[in-house]
Order: sequence, then structure tokens, then C-alpha cells
Amino acid sequence: MFVKPLLLIVLAGLAPMAWAQKMAPGLWENSVSFKSGDGQMDAAMAKMQESMAKMPPEQRKMMEDMMAKQGVGMGSKPNTVKVCISKEQAERGELPQQTEGRCKQDSLQRSGSTLKYKFSCTDPAATGEGEFSFSGDKAYTGTVLMTSTRDGKPQRMEMQQAGKWLGADCGTLKPR
Repeated sequence: MFVKPLLLIVLAGLAPMAWAQKMAPGLWENSVSFKSGDGQMDAAMAKMQESMAKMPPEQRKMMEDMMAKQGVGMGSKPNTVKVCISKEQAERGELPQQTEGRCKQDSLQRSGSTLKYKFSCTDPAATGEGEFSFSGDKAYTGTVLMTSTRDGKPQRMEMQQAGKWLGADCGTLKPR
């Protein structure tokens, strides 16, 4: 299932913001688009989207319920996830983490509304850097470049991310 790795990548990209930008509490929709050097990630994403579209409604509902129990909702568009940020998390500058200690921040620089950082992850092993720009506490855009090794060959991936605050009410989605 590709949803969990997608979520891991999105949240690893968001992790540096925990120390750099307070985000409004409530429901956030985070979107990500991928571009890989060899096209394999692009093909995998297209296949995943096709599989999701063909999924019977009850199976999709079961998957959405499973993700909601982990504090994540499926977004309204492909490659989006919804995350609930509690008032306490926002006040502490925390974001929900699902990297389970697999990613760490190596550096962080902040200038005005722009954030630049470097990170490294294990399982799968990867290194990367990102740059994000904030529009207040309710929206951001950014780019993450990540390098990993697959079948002994280096793989480079570029991710465009954007997040927008949907509202103070998270509905049935609980903070992680």
C-alpha cells in the first residue's frame, strides 16, 4: 500500500516546520506531487491512483477508516492527506509525526517567511533538503529534493508540497 509511504514523506517534509513556524490548529490538507529521475515513482503513483479509483466503495471506506484511526484522513484530491493539529500541538509548535524516529533534521535556517532545512532518514535510507514559504499560519508551499538508493542505484526525487488550513473543526479526525 502506497498511502503510508506517501504520508511518511509528507510528514517528514513537515517535521522541520515544528520548530520554525506555528501553524493554526485545526484541519489541514497537505498535498504532494512527485517527479523522479527515472520515472518509476511517477508510474507507481499513476498505478496507485488507478487502483484507488477502481476500489469498491466499501473497501475504500475501510481504508479511510483505518487511516483515520492513525490520525490521517484521505484528501479530496489524489496525493493529499488531511491531518488534525490540536491547539496544544500548535501552541508548542508541534506537528503530528509518523516517522517513528526514522528521520532526523540535520540543519534548519529561517529567514522571514522562508525555511530551509536538510534531513536524513533510515528505512528507507535517504537524505534530502527542502525549502518552504509560509503565507501566515494557514498556508505553505515548498519543494523537497530527496536522494535514496534503490537496487544499488541512486534515485533522486523532487516533491512539490502545499498545505492549507481547512478550518478549526477537525470533524471525526483526531490529532495524532
